[in-house]
Formats: sequence, structure tokens, C-alpha cells
Amino acid sequence: MDLDSSHAFVRDHRHGVLATLRRDGRPQLSTVLYGVGDDGALLVSSTAPRAKTRNLGRDPRFSLHIERDDGYAYVVLEGAAELSDVARTPDDAAADALVAYYRLALGEHPDWDDYRRAMVADQRLLLTLRPERAYGMLELPLPS
Repeated sequence: MDLDSSHAFVRDHRHGVLATLRRDGRPQLSTVLYGVGDDGALLVSSTAPRAKTRNLGRDPRFSLHIERDDGYAYVVLEGAAELSDVARTPDDAAADALVAYYRLALGEHPDWDDYRRAMVADQRLLLTLRPERAYGMLELPLPS
């Protein structure tokens, strides 16, 4: 499987399991909600203190496992992540990027001012996952 053949599957889903590397080399797994940008990068909201954020700050390599609801088809994306700045004020560039992420992943929020304040209070930032490789099984038949 190549990246091009994985795009439709990845865009049709919104949740995956993100694997990052702990300091000792063992994987750390997190279930994440993601949005897909126009350039094919996947965007994930996280907080500065979370293990996945700290791990990616030290070693940007990731794997993201995305599966069909029935579990009979999946894609794994591998690549490198970039971390945005942490939202420090409700009107800074990091907060603006988190608003764009929310719209991409979930649509409109009922109270954008409250959302922006929460992003600052939570020390939120964006993880930008840039896939370099893909593997998986998209054509596995459904069980009969």
C-alpha cells in the first residue's frame, strides 16, 4: 500500500491509535481524534504535559493505526510530527490554529470564546502528523 491509496480511508475516519516512543524505547499508545488538512497532514489536539506530546518533542517519529469500525480493514501511517506553540492567549496564532482544527474535525463550536479560553487553560497545542509511509489491508472482505 502507498500513501495515495490510503488517503480515502484515512479521510473517511476520525479516530486512531497514535504510537509514540518513550524515552526507554517502548511504545506509548493514545487514542486520538484527528482532522486531515488539505496537504494530507493529520492534525491532533493535545496538551503540553501529555506523554504523547513530550515523546514527540523528544523524538518526532510516530505510527498511527486507523481501522474500519468492524476491525476488518486498517491503515497504519508512519512519519514525523511537528508541534505547534502552546496557546498562551485566546487570540494568539496557536489558538487560531486550534479553532481551525476543531472546525476541520468536528465542525462549529457553540461558544468560540469559551473554547479559546479552554485552549489556553489546558495548555493546548497542535500535533501535525506528516505521513511518509503507509501499510495495511483495505480490501479484507467482511466476514459472512
